[in-house]
Amino acid sequence: MTVEAFIRANLPIEPVPGVPEICLHRAGPRSGLMRLADADPDFGSPYWARCWGGGLALARHVLDRPESVAGRRVLDLGAGSGLVAIAAMKAGAARGVAVDVDPSAVAATRLNAEVNAVIVEARLGDLTQGAPPTDIDLMLVGDLFYDVALAQQVLPFLERCVAAGVAVLIGDPWRAHLPGEQLSVVATYPVADFGDPGGVLRDAAVFSLLA
Repeated sequence: MTVEAFIRANLPIEPVPGVPEICLHRAGPRSGLMRLADADPDFGSPYWARCWGGGLALARHVLDRPESVAGRRVLDLGAGSGLVAIAAMKAGAARGVAVDVDPSAVAATRLNAEVNAVIVEARLGDLTQGAPPTDIDLMLVGDLFYDVALAQQVLPFLERCVAAGVAVLIGDPWRAHLPGEQLSVVATYPVADFGDPGGVLRDAAVFSLLA
């Protein structure tokens, strides 16, 4: 069974907590993700199957403030489920690109874009070692500062983007490796972060990366 077929068969389409305008294929207790892991030795952590606080805040933000993305070419870095790119397209972005290093995330993004009747260009790859994209106006980054090594990889790339004139918005629930001194808070949102007890909300913020 392909990843796409597995997602269609085992991850039901459900509204996103706090962002009910969007529905995603979401994992539950009986989704059997370990079957994917057993079938693929390169299978990574299925971050794409869950809703994370930073992505929830950023998706809520672009829907509430469509002027932040309207008419702009946006890229969702570390897209996971594609939630943020989908929100941007629903809010009027001219183009939505979603990039992730996990092939399963790319597959999930394509399926989720289809569910929400938007066009998102889902791509596999790691952009962080290269130059900023020249065909993007706005970089959207949901929850990529949960790990020190990842943060040290992502931040220099985002700094290069800002220096090249690409705006950067980051959604994050104040995780430990967030570079707070380089950020300006744009808005805050209560979110249901994955792993927190059911019904408990935590504050997450949307930040702009300073030049």
